[in-house]
Amino acid sequence: MEQHIKTWTSVIILSAALYSGFAGAHGKVSLETDSCIRNISGSMIHLSTYQPQHDPEAEYCTEIPQEGETLWVLDLVDQALRDMPIGIKIVRGSGKALSETVASIYSTNHSDGVIKGHFNLSEGQYTLFVTGEGIPPLHYEYPLRIQMTNYTESFIRIAPYIITFLLIAFITDKLLKRRQLRH
Repeated sequence: MEQHIKTWTSVIILSAALYSGFAGAHGKVSLETDSCIRNISGSMIHLSTYQPQHDPEAEYCTEIPQEGETLWVLDLVDQALRDMPIGIKIVRGSGKALSETVASIYSTNHSDGVIKGHFNLSEGQYTLFVTGEGIPPLHYEYPLRIQMTNYTESFIRIAPYIITFLLIAFITDKLLKRRQLRH
């Protein structure tokens, strides 16, 4: 019986360790590795999106889980960008399949380095273009996916449970075979 308790304790500890290794959030990464940062010639911008009506504490970047009202904040990290006019445009589609412009904003007053807005988008793919009207002009691009399943992220989320199940099945099989050999 003591052997079984040690085995199950080991399985639980191992599965907890595997699960915590996969956990991560947008807000806990460094500026250099943040996927919401765009850097052109040393000029950096950062995009954050929020849907407080669904999850008041969640911050998203380009994978927005629900369609509907979405707040966005564009941080102009570089001081040079704060002194130039900035154009922002959201277009339906991505890559070569761009179609209609859904929303646009032109900002000349953003000395604090922040441009905010909101959009109401339905399910699908969009592209958010940010243009800094300097010399030379700077062009940034964010692909947006609204309420679309990210299968890689879903697999990473469930992988610890699959591994735990397989480990439990393997250990149970070994214990049952050992028990049959004794009888």
